[in-house]
Amino acid sequence: MASCGNPAAALMIRRPKFDHSKEWAKPLIKSITRTYRSISGFLPLVNTKFRKILQPSINEKLHGPRQKSLRASGNLTIGLSGGLGSTVLLDLVAKNYFMRSGPDDNKGGKDHPRRLNEKVWNSASVCYVEISSAFPGMRDSTADIRAIVESYNVFEFVPLKLEDAFDPSWWDRVGGVPLESDLGFKPGGDNTQEDLLLCDIPTSTFSTPLDRLRAYLSAMPTQTALLSSVQALIRLLLLYSARSTQSSHLLLGTSLTSLSINLISGIAQGGGFSVREEVDEEWHASAGKTIRVVRPLRDLIMKECIAWAWWNNLTVVGETQIPGAKQGIGSLTKDFIIGLETDYPSTVSTIARTCSKLAPKEKATSVCALCQRPTQFGVSDINSVVLEPRRGR
Repeated sequence: MASCGNPAAALMIRRPKFDHSKEWAKPLIKSITRTYRSISGFLPLVNTKFRKILQPSINEKLHGPRQKSLRASGNLTIGLSGGLGSTVLLDLVAKNYFMRSGPDDNKGGKDHPRRLNEKVWNSASVCYVEISSAFPGMRDSTADIRAIVESYNVFEFVPLKLEDAFDPSWWDRVGGVPLESDLGFKPGGDNTQEDLLLCDIPTSTFSTPLDRLRAYLSAMPTQTALLSSVQALIRLLLLYSARSTQSSHLLLGTSLTSLSINLISGIAQGGGFSVREEVDEEWHASAGKTIRVVRPLRDLIMKECIAWAWWNNLTVVGETQIPGAKQGIGSLTKDFIIGLETDYPSTVSTIARTCSKLAPKEKATSVCALCQRPTQFGVSDINSVVLEPRRGR
């Protein structure tokens, strides 16, 4: 045998594996690599999943034949929180619909929107709501978010603050009704009762919008109620900002993992009536204008978003953590779903598919002043019910 004289030639050299090299150091990147084997297979699939969700909702729903070209009836607004999902969403929107030149491995076909002469949206705005002023000791991330948005050079940055929801001048600019006229609290009263949101906030008592915001949040009876109120205020600011920019679409960076978290958390807090709006919804603004709230990443799990950010060298600022957030139902649900995704990934998509089939038996008769979602029939009568102690068994 020829190899007997040379023992080194008889050794079997192990074939190198991509997911054992330094490039795939992180565990989450390893799992994605085992599935897609290379970046050339992963990036096109993410783009396909992204466009599959977004593009059917771009054109107005007409009764005639299907249109081949994509043309929105208004502008575009993107809600950016600084987290992983919204950062990936911003990158996908820029590369697919606004940046006319891209890398060779991400050009798309001849009918790709980036290669067409006409734009899908005339302009796009990125709204970021800063909440640090409401909680002392938190860091303001507006400058970091602005740097990320301006790096694409195709978006208009619209910075907002959480206290804008209690600022009459901001409502005048966006053409809406001030929030104070619809809800409020009783300062110094019993805020654990059902009449928490029944009376107006006395504007003369609190001189600035920030004072009114802090007083409103301090009136929340539980940590879960406080976190839910912050999320509802952010949603309210994004909706009216999208209306003020003449937008027909509001895009949110909710991944499949985040969607499952929001669904379970919302149901646990009594929001089962509007569970379908968590997946796909249309907000009917004034003057017959409709804004479609779309979550184009709802088919991508968190691991895929991490891999996209890793391979495209995206800077993720991270969402601002509210003090005491770990004590809320939303944070507990998040820990549960993420742990479930680690061991049983298929169950996360099962949650989203199952909840998307749910529908209330009765139609909504009104809209919530805070979250702008349909309210359950008779919910306004709950506060007028006088609860009496039960007698006997």
